[in-house]
Amino acid sequence: MDIILALFNGILIALEPINLGLAVIGVVVGLFVGAMPGLGSVNGVAILLPFTFVIQSFTGGATSPMIFLAAIYYGAMYGGAISSITLGIPGASTAVATTFDGRPLAIAGKAHIALVAAALASFVGGTVSNIMFTAFAPILAGVALSFGDPEVFALMLLAFATFVGLGGDDIPKTIFSICFGLVLATVGFDIVSGEPRLIFFDIQGFSHGIRFLVLAIGVYGIGEMLWTINTSRGGTSMSKVDVTLESLKDAVLRFREAWRGTVIGSLLGFFVGILPAAGATPGSLMAYGVAKLTSKDPKQYGKGAIDGVAAPEAANNSASTGAMLPMMTLGIPGSPTTAVLLAGMVIWGLQPGPLLFTNQPDFVWPLIGSFYISNVVAVVVNLAFIPIFLWMLRMPFTILAPLIFVLSLVGTYAAYMDMFDVWLMVFVGVGAFFLRILDYPVAPAVLAIVLGPIAEPKLRQSLLFSDGDITIFFTRPIAGPITVIAIILILLPLAKVIWDKIKARSA
Repeated sequence: MDIILALFNGILIALEPINLGLAVIGVVVGLFVGAMPGLGSVNGVAILLPFTFVIQSFTGGATSPMIFLAAIYYGAMYGGAISSITLGIPGASTAVATTFDGRPLAIAGKAHIALVAAALASFVGGTVSNIMFTAFAPILAGVALSFGDPEVFALMLLAFATFVGLGGDDIPKTIFSICFGLVLATVGFDIVSGEPRLIFFDIQGFSHGIRFLVLAIGVYGIGEMLWTINTSRGGTSMSKVDVTLESLKDAVLRFREAWRGTVIGSLLGFFVGILPAAGATPGSLMAYGVAKLTSKDPKQYGKGAIDGVAAPEAANNSASTGAMLPMMTLGIPGSPTTAVLLAGMVIWGLQPGPLLFTNQPDFVWPLIGSFYISNVVAVVVNLAFIPIFLWMLRMPFTILAPLIFVLSLVGTYAAYMDMFDVWLMVFVGVGAFFLRILDYPVAPAVLAIVLGPIAEPKLRQSLLFSDGDITIFFTRPIAGPITVIAIILILLPLAKVIWDKIKARSA
């Protein structure tokens, strides 16, 4: 009862004109930042952090600046889906999985269905995570602390197991793609010895490793553009989208088909989000993999499944709130964006940790209340802007293709200010185009690059802790069951092949 009363008072403070205005501005800015390839929530929050000192000078407290930054965070999570669906370029790493089915839907003239599903799934994911955050924050903080290196590695292994289902029926090519992605993830300096690894031709640019966003923009921006040009053979190709009130109403009604992916994404995203060093990107990818793995029609994934849009979008919004939990209750950021938010809280004189809820209730509850308000504002703004987003798809592809190319170049350079990454992005895009011609799935390679840098240090630290004893992943109460489930999932395709051969011989 005390929690409900505190939340109610917090929502009332969040609805004060100054705070509500900041939430609306923050969501709109975040929507733009999230939709721009190469930016994303981290850049948006970091760039606008100095502006919050102006807000603080007017309001005199830390609540309003934090509400503004949290609203940007929310808006960016919604915005990432826009360019993923309309242009096939992920606005941020958290929206890569949305591209898998969002772009095919747009090409088929159903972009409005994908955009509505993304907006509504994001709203549901944000709402579920807000409720769980409000009700179970102290308990879930304890759960997050019980996840050590072996547990996090076991979770990453489970994510890799779901990848096997992402590449279609050709399991060998999928495994090759995963291994190829893992090799690319090791480029750079060794995290333990500090020795350089796989610095191709001693090119200095490889010393910082192959960045995920460079790969994602290359594969889904340049690679997709080349594929469309090749398949249209010089013809004018564009997506036919009729934006009427009736079509939007139909899109809202069809969201019912995405309930399963939305539920999976909402719950899994929040759980992954609360784990330190995980964040929204692994959460969205895992949600997509689990949704496909448990689907009655997994072959539809990658061709325009609405569940394939809803699962990652619900997950990345749910994870964004989940990542706030370890930041506020333990002082441990759950994602790069929350690390910037944590820095802002420290600058404003707040001390994140177990005593924050007790010592700073005037800050905590209005902030939590703003999560609910920002979530509502974000879905309303997103749905209202859908006709504008769809306007991009009415452009002839002869105009859209150069636009995609320029946005890919600018987005990559804006993210890292490094021309090497721009050239690498173009090279990766051309390589992805040829891999697609040869019918190799590129999604598992992209996903392996996300989880590889998280899994490797956890694996090595776990083995150092156990003196090289691999049974540490089987004997611990949390890591053990997760590892066993992951191994079963990895072996399932092999078992299916053997079973099919036995049935063929007996027939």
